[in-house]
Amino acid sequence: METIRANNPQLKSWVEVPAHSDFPIQNLPFGIFKTRYLSSVAGVAIGNHVLDLVYLHENGFLDGLGLPAGIFNQPYLNDFMALGRAKTRAVRERLSELLQHDNDELKDNVAARELALIPMNEVQMQMPVRIPNYTDFYSSEEHATNVGTLFRDPKNALLPNWKHLPVGYHGRASSIVVSGTPIHRPKGQIKPPDAEMPLFCPSKKMDFELEMAFITCTETKLGTSVSAKAAEEHIFGLVLFNDWSARDIQNWEYVPLGPFLGKNFGSTISPWIVTLDALEPFRVKGPEQFPHVLPYLATEGDRNFDITLEVAMQPEKGSETVVSRSNFKYMYWNMCQQLAHHTINGCNIQVGDMYASGTISGPSPGSFGSLLELTWNGQRPLHLSEGVERKFIEDGDTVIMRGHCEKEGVRIGFGECKGKILAAV
Repeated sequence: METIRANNPQLKSWVEVPAHSDFPIQNLPFGIFKTRYLSSVAGVAIGNHVLDLVYLHENGFLDGLGLPAGIFNQPYLNDFMALGRAKTRAVRERLSELLQHDNDELKDNVAARELALIPMNEVQMQMPVRIPNYTDFYSSEEHATNVGTLFRDPKNALLPNWKHLPVGYHGRASSIVVSGTPIHRPKGQIKPPDAEMPLFCPSKKMDFELEMAFITCTETKLGTSVSAKAAEEHIFGLVLFNDWSARDIQNWEYVPLGPFLGKNFGSTISPWIVTLDALEPFRVKGPEQFPHVLPYLATEGDRNFDITLEVAMQPEKGSETVVSRSNFKYMYWNMCQQLAHHTINGCNIQVGDMYASGTISGPSPGSFGSLLELTWNGQRPLHLSEGVERKFIEDGDTVIMRGHCEKEGVRIGFGECKGKILAAV
């Protein structure tokens, strides 16, 4: 790929960007927002502000890019993403130019600046994309090993297929919600170990799963496949992803067809899509894969990303406590392999499809990406602030996920992926 000028670590913006902000000029993630005066439209985050892309487009600041009329005046980013990575990259480059400290086009146009730049505390973030399809993978070796150890044979924690293909299943797209949306505790069948018959009741083992998700920006034809080599041209960017899980419902239902009601009641994403272009400087080599993968899964170069992740829990009456610190770089199967495997049978992809990584766990107990692992299925309670203990999530608890990359003084962040668990209805 050619050098991406917008990633230059030396760039400074005339917009004030607080220290440790997730949204410096080198990030420029895309999202959908609304205000008291604006319906849902596209914007870009810069510091503590949102740049209104509709205003910029309609007032000539994006002229020369060949953008269709009304491309940003829509409730989702799907049509913009569908323009392709070359076009969306050009838009990000132009926005970077406008925001650089020595560019006066917008900086010195007081009226335009005040209309285009909106304080973040005055906007309400919306779902950034319309999601036609959602797939959840199971691509962390540490997580899969922990779960296999808990529920099967510790000596054979990974099933025979795990190191040969990215295991995944199709989930429910309609119940994916944006950060800040509360989730009701699900009800379903559970079967306690000492019970002869299953019970119908609210889940007693509510859990989070620390994940990331990539979003596709192309349409492919049924019967065709995406190669691992070309996969990134089909990926627009990434969000944080909390795949809420009802472990007791899941444990009773998952044989033989996998997760169903234990998962499909809700998943939460962060509202800003960080582009693959913005993440380019943070590429790292993934774990060594052995045995060697089949040729259609082979990738070259650095295909993992060094993204520091954390999960905090906050009881209804209490302060938050960080309970997990992990990293996206631990993933055994990378995004290119996931998309290549997903489509190798001819499955077609659509713009806005969401592909979650599966729980991201690291090698140490403090880096595990779920309460199932952190408390070892409730056997080792977590100690939160103010003397609170948790085995699993209780009603009123809020889970906050955060993620960022950092290199050469530049921090690229994802904002928050936040959700509160309400009582069952």
